[in-house]
Amino acid sequence: MELRFYDDPAEFLHVAGGQFAEQPVLSTVMAGVASKIRDQRDAGMPWPDEVPCWFATFVDDGRVIATAMRTAPFGEYPAYLMPMSDDAAVLLARTLLGRDEPVLGANGALPAVQVFCEEMAHGTGKRARIGQHTRLFELGELKEPPAVPGRLRTATLDEVEVVTGWYDAFMVDADEQAGRAPGASPHEAPTPDEMRRRIDSGRIFVWEVDGVPVHVTAATPPAYGVSRIGPVYTPAEHRGRGFASRAVYEVSAFLRDRGERACLFTDQANPTSNKIYEALGYERLVDMANLRVE
Repeated sequence: MELRFYDDPAEFLHVAGGQFAEQPVLSTVMAGVASKIRDQRDAGMPWPDEVPCWFATFVDDGRVIATAMRTAPFGEYPAYLMPMSDDAAVLLARTLLGRDEPVLGANGALPAVQVFCEEMAHGTGKRARIGQHTRLFELGELKEPPAVPGRLRTATLDEVEVVTGWYDAFMVDADEQAGRAPGASPHEAPTPDEMRRRIDSGRIFVWEVDGVPVHVTAATPPAYGVSRIGPVYTPAEHRGRGFASRAVYEVSAFLRDRGERACLFTDQANPTSNKIYEALGYERLVDMANLRVE
């Protein structure tokens, strides 16, 4: 087994694209991020100097058998691992340590992230712990929830500030709802320029009631035919009225009608959100986790 690193996302997608096409839902994060960075570079948008950016393939007998990346622009810049053997996860950790690149966290498939972080902890004299258990769902047969007041529409550029604020509040509130300390989970915080680009893409939706936005649901551009829904956020004062269920239903229908497969991640410690998505027809696909080395 050979481990190969890539700085160029286009080259990485060329090499690993066959595997992503075979498992497009499982690959949604890696394929989507690599495609986004490739497109940004093609548009002349430089990657931040302080954020690591590499992709990796594990090759056996000339065939890509697993992939990893490190592109997350938050926290300790965790790695992201697709399913891989224990040997591959150990090889990645030891190779990174050997080039003096300790990676103090990883997200992705179990047990790969657990093995990787335990090896990284061993090599750095630290310990690994699970910060969050997540679950990937794929839309099966879409089921319509009850109607609620208001309507879904795309966000507008004059709503950058409110939508950005909701993105910031999303993980803080999710931590609290899951019994973690608010803000304990590192997460992406889009800049105003990045949020404007996302709004321009037509993939951020708000639910409004009497002209007032009360909820936001977003969806990524498709990668290999798959779009990922999230975040899904309702401010506390508007919760319990069915806005999230209705918004996710309508966004899911929008993606389905465009011929895209819809998926989403949930926090396993939040039974309310898991119940909502299953009621809409989302089916459990695979369990994942976010780990830290500290």
